[in-house]
Amino acid sequence: MAVVFDTGAVAPAERAHAITAAMQEASAPCNVVHENPDARAHAQFTVWEFGDANIFRADMSGIQLIRTPKQIRTNPSPMLAIAVHRKGAARYEQDGLQRELAVGDLHLMDLNAPYDFRWDGDGGSTCLHVPLDHLDLPVDRIRKAAPHLPRSPFYRLVAGHITEMTRQADTLSTHPTARLTGSASIDLIRGLLLSAIEPDHDGAILPSEILLAEIRAYVRRNLADPDLDATRIAAALSISVRHLYKICAAADYSLAQWIIGQRLDRIRDDLASPQLRHCSIAAIALRWGFRDASHFTRRFRVAYGITPREWRRATAEDRRDCGFDDPHLTGAE
Repeated sequence: MAVVFDTGAVAPAERAHAITAAMQEASAPCNVVHENPDARAHAQFTVWEFGDANIFRADMSGIQLIRTPKQIRTNPSPMLAIAVHRKGAARYEQDGLQRELAVGDLHLMDLNAPYDFRWDGDGGSTCLHVPLDHLDLPVDRIRKAAPHLPRSPFYRLVAGHITEMTRQADTLSTHPTARLTGSASIDLIRGLLLSAIEPDHDGAILPSEILLAEIRAYVRRNLADPDLDATRIAAALSISVRHLYKICAAADYSLAQWIIGQRLDRIRDDLASPQLRHCSIAAIALRWGFRDASHFTRRFRVAYGITPREWRRATAEDRRDCGFDDPHLTGAE
């Protein structure tokens, strides 16, 4: 279990302060108001990583979280939070929407809009964090969907998915398919949001926007395929290549450049991973669809201003400076 914070290891007089500091790190910065700002305050935060997504579980004493416009301007969040309430009763207010939450209720928290969230007494919540840029939906569309999640046919499915994903998180997050679990979760959230806006609702998602999201999601799932191109994508989505390019052009979106950019991002992450330190740069590049080593190196340098070898060396030095490569810390033999 990836417990990242537990007041059981904190002196009673310091617990409220420690909870506040830990909350800033685990989620978006916000003002934290404790129901009991004394030794009775307690909390345990647990995080599991699933590739680009993560599960954050909080169990704690009564608390109020207030995120202000200034905090949003200073620290915008790249993530969207979709939470299942697990214990006690809670309530939140955001964008003029006020809602009472019972155990099992699913709700969306836009971390880039002011909110007021609280529960009295001991409470618990499990939150799935997904990257906003992986949802491939305009922010205004996501915000239009937020008040209407209960009417989506995905509502109970997503709540159950997050609950079961958390129940088996220790196993799922350490499995080689953990990234795929995260990708599938992102797809589910996209479906939840798209289906929460009715077709006749003002500002409803357009078919072209749905198709663009499907295009980008398909690309992410198939980045490792060196033959990934417009023809293959169009065939997979049962549309013509011409229509595919029309959808991309309308969104001012270069398909080929986006595919390359996504591959480079994955390679950069792999080159920084200590688990892949024994894999050659060429093997990692090939793994993500680059057949030509010189072309890959050139594109990497243009994108990041550094060669792949220099990037790998720099990140390895950073790990050593921070002590992350100490075998006593990593568990290495």
